[in-house]
Amino acid sequence: MSATRTAARDAAELAAVQPLRPEQRSRWRGFVLPVAAVALWWLLSSLDVVNSALLVSPAKVFDTAVEQVASGRLWRALSASLAREATGFLIGTTSGLVLGALLGLSPLFNRIVGPSFNTFKQISLFAWIPLISVWFGLGDVAKVVFLSLAALVPVVVNTCDGIRTAPAGLLEVARVYGYTRWQTVTQVVLPSALPSIFTGVYLALIYSWLATIGAEYLLVAGRGIGNTLIEGSEHFQMDLVIFGMFVIGLVGWLMNASARALERRLSRWTGRA
Repeated sequence: MSATRTAARDAAELAAVQPLRPEQRSRWRGFVLPVAAVALWWLLSSLDVVNSALLVSPAKVFDTAVEQVASGRLWRALSASLAREATGFLIGTTSGLVLGALLGLSPLFNRIVGPSFNTFKQISLFAWIPLISVWFGLGDVAKVVFLSLAALVPVVVNTCDGIRTAPAGLLEVARVYGYTRWQTVTQVVLPSALPSIFTGVYLALIYSWLATIGAEYLLVAGRGIGNTLIEGSEHFQMDLVIFGMFVIGLVGWLMNASARALERRLSRWTGRA
């Protein structure tokens, strides 16, 4: 029994001194720059090296965050922004999947609509703001239209490319086995295009969140996290501005992490299929 306890103790000591695996080290290295930036920020604000009105202290930003959360203002602003983002993302992604599939599957549709879409996607997203504001006003409808355009283009491009680049070997196998057109599309083309389609959906999610902030900043009517930035800027409350930026970055990071986790799960599922 004592020999067993000695072996267990030696194994525990060996595990304690064992170096981290490369993937563990790379995961922790990502925290080095943010921690260093916050430490430098805290030092500069504590030593009054920078005008405190321009660079508020981390403690002041933390107090503002507590006040925003306790008062419910953060949740009201964030829920409004996320509702717009979800609506625009769903509309833009659904339309993009349909349009991208038609462009990829139908040569005739591609010849008729393809040149117009290629011209459309070259127009800067923010160039649509004046036209959207005239047609739809400055409210939620205008913002959702703007977000839908942001989500539409990457989904169309990646869906079309994924369909048109289906492996020739798989198409030949389908032809040999006598697959119908519908079977070839549903069992060969679309499954092989899934990685590219998911990339387009992932980009649409990120672009629509960025467009949400831009729409709220340019189409100022209503409530949202972008309007929190405007309020802080107009009243020269840099703590509120920095807090809003942290919230925007955190939400974007959570969306990115969730999309990547879903992509890995779908990749394993499609691999097994």
